[in-house]
Amino acid sequence: MFANATPINLLRNPIAASRARSILACLSGMFRLSLRGFLHSGLLATLSGRVMAFAFVALTAPALATPHIEHWQAPSGAQVYFVEDHGLPMLDVAVGFHAGSGFDTAQKSGVAAMTQNMLDLGAQGLSEDDISRKLADIGAELDGGFDQDRAGISLRTLSSAAERDQALSIMASVLQHPTFPAKVLEREKVRLIAALKEDETRPEAIAGKKFAKAIYGDHPYGLPSSGEVATVEKIQRADLTEFYSRHYGAKTAVVALIGDVTRPEAEAIAERLTAQLPAGGASEQIPPVAMHIAASEQRIPHPASQSHILIGAPGVSRTDPDYVTLYVGNYILGGGGFVSRLMNEVREKRGLAYSVYSYFIPMQQPGPFQIGLQTKKESADQALAVVRDTLRKFIADGPTQQELAAAKDNIIGGFPLRIDSNRKILDYLSMIGFYGLPLTYLDDFPARVEKVTVAQIHDAFRRRVDPDALATVIVGAPDAPKAGPAK
Repeated sequence: MFANATPINLLRNPIAASRARSILACLSGMFRLSLRGFLHSGLLATLSGRVMAFAFVALTAPALATPHIEHWQAPSGAQVYFVEDHGLPMLDVAVGFHAGSGFDTAQKSGVAAMTQNMLDLGAQGLSEDDISRKLADIGAELDGGFDQDRAGISLRTLSSAAERDQALSIMASVLQHPTFPAKVLEREKVRLIAALKEDETRPEAIAGKKFAKAIYGDHPYGLPSSGEVATVEKIQRADLTEFYSRHYGAKTAVVALIGDVTRPEAEAIAERLTAQLPAGGASEQIPPVAMHIAASEQRIPHPASQSHILIGAPGVSRTDPDYVTLYVGNYILGGGGFVSRLMNEVREKRGLAYSVYSYFIPMQQPGPFQIGLQTKKESADQALAVVRDTLRKFIADGPTQQELAAAKDNIIGGFPLRIDSNRKILDYLSMIGFYGLPLTYLDDFPARVEKVTVAQIHDAFRRRVDPDALATVIVGAPDAPKAGPAK
């Protein structure tokens, strides 16, 4: 297959290039640790040898090979998703919970985000400085993840026994014994309030906040994920400990692992990270979303030179049977960049905006269907008319067969880039586990895309997107709309 497998020819393959970057990054990180005295020279030599031995395989492996996913329930009750991969001497682990901002209340908006933020800012026997220093000593990385549905912690570490054990010990403490220090909380509140006040001046932040409220009303998805200034000011340590106890339970935890460990080792790691989690008990379900909204338009003055425009309504959930059909259709409408209809009509034909996009964000409850663009204030009404007209025609007529064929080629052809690194696969493992998707999700996706028809897209958009029932937010709007058809 790779008869001319020179380094240059190999790196022209995007999959091979990504793998090569991962290898070089791994070697570079180990070398820096060795220079700082954090990694023994003998261990560096061993690990470097393993990485370089893998390099040729990584660069010449087939482009599309979906990982084999193993799944089981840990004794703690946590659901575990594991991919064994001994190619690189690395381990990636993520533990997620039903603890996103969708579980906030209007009175305590921001508690979910602050709880997640403070997990690694103090744990039993460890200050935040201790945590940072001990991770740096072994070259490990601890990161957080947070959105409307989920919250959690992820770890990347060398898979060698000593380094892995120390990194997992820190992660276990952070997950299972956070201390939420009161002084650190006050500091973080000051930082967050300053950021929220700055957001109150930024047109894109204003638009996003107003748009979420317009399509979700009083539903938790309509709350700012980081909270409001007034609610953050009131957050107390007791709010965090209560939220943690209710939402960070083992029985609702999802553990994802990929890397250089065996199945028995993965089983022990999953139990180590979840055995001492709280009992939990909070509902895993976010309240249902009201799918049908009244048409609305908010025109918000702002001194910015451009208008920021968002249009949309509640869309689809992650498990919605229409999701793949709408995903492919939206690629044609506004998700495909320069090949999309919106880009062609708004930018290429009329030069009204540098960029325009549309997307569906699937969540536990239906996430938003959103169209967005920025344009000069004097062009805002014309651009908005063009967007509305393009959407209306797409819903009425559907895509062409030629558009669908091109979309399928791009989506399926680019799919290997979605799973070309362990971190990307880790994200998919977490998503599959959290939303209860089949273990064959990655194998099935290209085939599901291939089966989508023009008629299915036409039908799904007519049923799911009502052009007469959309919320529109314009920040930096002209003083008054200018009547007239799209030109």
